[in-house]
Amino acid sequence: MSKLRGNMLIAQSGGPTVVINQSLVGAILEAKKHKEIEGIFGSLFGIKGILTGNIIDLKKEKLSDLKKVANTPCSALGSVRKKPKDEECEEIFKNMQKYNIRYFFYIGGNDSAETAYILSENAKKVGYEFKCFHIPKTIDNDLKENDHTPGYGSAAKFVAMAMLGDNLDNKSLPGIKIDVIMGRHAGFLTAASSLAKIYEDDGPHLIYFPEKPFMIEKFLKEVDEVYKKYNRCLIAVSEGISDEKGEPIAAKFTKEVDSHGNVQLSGTGALGDLLADIVRKELKVDRVRADTFGYLQRSFPGVYSEVDAKEAYKVGEIAVKYAMGKYESGSVSIKREESKKYKVYYEWVPLEKVAKETRNMPDEFINKDFNWVTEKFIEYAKPLIGKLPEIGILKKNKVNF
Repeated sequence: MSKLRGNMLIAQSGGPTVVINQSLVGAILEAKKHKEIEGIFGSLFGIKGILTGNIIDLKKEKLSDLKKVANTPCSALGSVRKKPKDEECEEIFKNMQKYNIRYFFYIGGNDSAETAYILSENAKKVGYEFKCFHIPKTIDNDLKENDHTPGYGSAAKFVAMAMLGDNLDNKSLPGIKIDVIMGRHAGFLTAASSLAKIYEDDGPHLIYFPEKPFMIEKFLKEVDEVYKKYNRCLIAVSEGISDEKGEPIAAKFTKEVDSHGNVQLSGTGALGDLLADIVRKELKVDRVRADTFGYLQRSFPGVYSEVDAKEAYKVGEIAVKYAMGKYESGSVSIKREESKKYKVYYEWVPLEKVAKETRNMPDEFINKDFNWVTEKFIEYAKPLIGKLPEIGILKKNKVNF
């Protein structure tokens, strides 16, 4: 396909991140460099905006404002969780023809990649010439074909910093504390809590992942052992921990479902309350507390990874470059070079390789007891998150009279 001349449309989809607008601005500023792209439009609230004609002119935005937007968390264009039906795709193409859209960019996770793939395939059916690119993002870090995804590094830094503070809180007022962290199927974000451990007695002392079966009896035994050793225990638990049959523990105690029909895991304290009640009852410990980090971990201003922000901008920029070059519709993937020093490169991949399916955290990142990470995970995560605050401790020299 030769270079097309017409307008560009960009939209955001799925859960927001701290750096998702970096990708948006990266794509906008790169698009301004190409004469084939005549207009630069934004669809408000994802593909829903295309269906309703809720389109804005991004060329009229000031550069100074765009730079501020890039550093602002969450979706500046608004987001959506929607998979278009066949009849809606027909309506979308009518509107794209109306606006002469020849380049479409969708920033999101695997569901967004699937939507981009559906639109691309439908365009072929009706003979409509345009290029459709998926720009990756997800705090879950579970996109296939990627070493890691924009959004993860910043959310992981928030988790590590929150755990740093919670460890100090737990030291100040000892007891058993359970923190529930996002991750339905992938434990990458929960695993990031391990970076808060600096000294031997620091928490988190135990970490549990959705990739491995969660057994209550084993959990209680491990918590009891840590509590007896340190007179306290700080625990990080993925919201998606499941039993040996693969059923989420939280699903047994809540019937609330999300827009996709999945049991609602984020934004509810049910799992933390359940585990705290079991610990309190079985271990006879007075001070047992639980927190659910919820949506704060994906949209907290000021807590971001510099590497994450840089790479998020880059995938937006590169997506436009790919669209203007030899590549057909596809997705941008981030690959890591095999070297001692952290370095990445970017690749074009077909949409169908990123769409729908997700990846889990590899076994080599989880220890043999399924309750902590390995050194390989620490090496993997550290460069993505960056430097954490220094923690000071007193030497506590006793006074002798």
